[in-house]
Amino acid sequence: MDTTSHPANPSSASGQSSKDPLRAQVVPRFENGIELVEETFKQYKNESAFTCLGHTLSYAELDRLSYRFASYLRNDLKLKQGDVIAMQLPNILQFPVALYGAIRAGLVVSNANPLYTDREIKHQLNDSGAVALVVLANVASEAAQIIDETGVKHVIVTQIADLHPFPKRQLINFVVKYVKRLVKPFSFKNQIAFADTLENRSSFEVTKPAPDDIMMLQYTGGTTGVAKGAMLTHRNITSNVWQLISHLPNAFEWGKEKFVACLPLYHIYAFNIHGLSAFSRGGHNILIPNPRDMKAFIKTLEQHRFTVFPALNTLFNALLRQEDFLKLDFSSLKVTCSGGMALTKDTATRWEAVTGSTILEGYGLTETCPVIASCRPDKYKICTIGIPIAETEIRLVDSDGRDVPQGDAGELLVRGPQVMKGYLNRPDATAEAISEDGFFATGDIAVQDSDGYYKIVDRKKDMIIVSGFNVYPNEVEDIASSHPEVLEAAAVGVPHDSSGEAVKLFVVKTAGSKLDEQTLRDFCREDLTAYKVPKFVEFRDDLPKSAVGKVLRKELR
Repeated sequence: MDTTSHPANPSSASGQSSKDPLRAQVVPRFENGIELVEETFKQYKNESAFTCLGHTLSYAELDRLSYRFASYLRNDLKLKQGDVIAMQLPNILQFPVALYGAIRAGLVVSNANPLYTDREIKHQLNDSGAVALVVLANVASEAAQIIDETGVKHVIVTQIADLHPFPKRQLINFVVKYVKRLVKPFSFKNQIAFADTLENRSSFEVTKPAPDDIMMLQYTGGTTGVAKGAMLTHRNITSNVWQLISHLPNAFEWGKEKFVACLPLYHIYAFNIHGLSAFSRGGHNILIPNPRDMKAFIKTLEQHRFTVFPALNTLFNALLRQEDFLKLDFSSLKVTCSGGMALTKDTATRWEAVTGSTILEGYGLTETCPVIASCRPDKYKICTIGIPIAETEIRLVDSDGRDVPQGDAGELLVRGPQVMKGYLNRPDATAEAISEDGFFATGDIAVQDSDGYYKIVDRKKDMIIVSGFNVYPNEVEDIASSHPEVLEAAAVGVPHDSSGEAVKLFVVKTAGSKLDEQTLRDFCREDLTAYKVPKFVEFRDDLPKSAVGKVLRKELR
């Protein structure tokens, strides 16, 4: 049996480079997630790894803490290799400790949005088959309501400053719980304190994961509104790390770069950039727990000479409206990158004027780990998603699956090592999304210009993107329609200055109903995460329908 003993001594990762001379730098290509983590800790142990709320963990400290967490999972909780552990955490120091500990223990990680309602987290826990959950106390009340209806056996609860030194730890946790009252009452059977998991130092062994073994179950929505678990393998994830780093030749001085981690790590975009790619090359990530708190966010930025700034259009816009942000020193900023939603020309132009940094727009999906294409400093065109990353094939096809001529719009299909294994327990959905020859249908409509750059022009599906997060109309409609005074409902996306798009709900009320907009929005808020709640509600006598009775969202838009 091929096993990895911890502390591990993995063989050196093989260096590979693309035929593209601009990608000629040798970038380590790891065989699996365990090798990526272990090799990184060996190489960068003296560097700073993550900073949050004024406290920094070095790679050596992160190595020690994540090893102890892994030991607790294997030796105390008796979790087996391949078991699923859900993580419902914002951008705090416990996230990387739990993440790398779970990877080292051979577990499958399933990230969950801390803003999920009890209904949403229940679905993910049950669908993924999670046996353990790591959750922040601030959001634990939702999971506590449904935990007995899931297969979760172990719940590890952490407070926001559990990894800060005394007395700052006690002070921050006290203020959060008793002054700001951000922790609602909750209770779990056999609840485990996160701090208690870091006492165990016992050794353990993990069988080396095969390339096609699942490393992550990352959840994404569907046209039916049911969240699906994308099975991302060790090969998928480590390949995309290599692809992403190789795509930006000579852009970074590894072990020296400082990344602003303001996007949520539970989202695949930030998870790859900060949790894997920057980490694997010795980057220092500055964690921002709540980027909506602009005052605290900018105050944090004032304290660091940051060099890499990944974000999305909504956040760029919000920052550019803050006078204190405009006064920051941007002289160290090397790379700004955008993803998650379309980047507008106005935002890109204003950002460059203020910071001196060009925004490199990219494109990807949860099902592709996520990166498919991106602009590069040497190959950049505004308001395009750039060119495919290494080992990635793109086709644009018409409704009959035929390749369209250059310059014509077609659905974007992608094939490469980063394309998921499939959707968990959903063979029909997998077969519909991935062709027999390995091309994944993204559902996005794109064009390729004469220079080879791609631009997303529309979405084939009716998905709505609010601040980079996917909202699927059927889910919103299902919740709204459950109100006793709603006869019919249809949700569409409408342009919105701050979030890119917002959810608008068209409603036909039952006869004699006095239902108003705010009452219906409050009703939806009980079962929907905040960004999914309709921002606008319009009441109508009827909804446009096709001959067979299907609501025509296109006409509503």
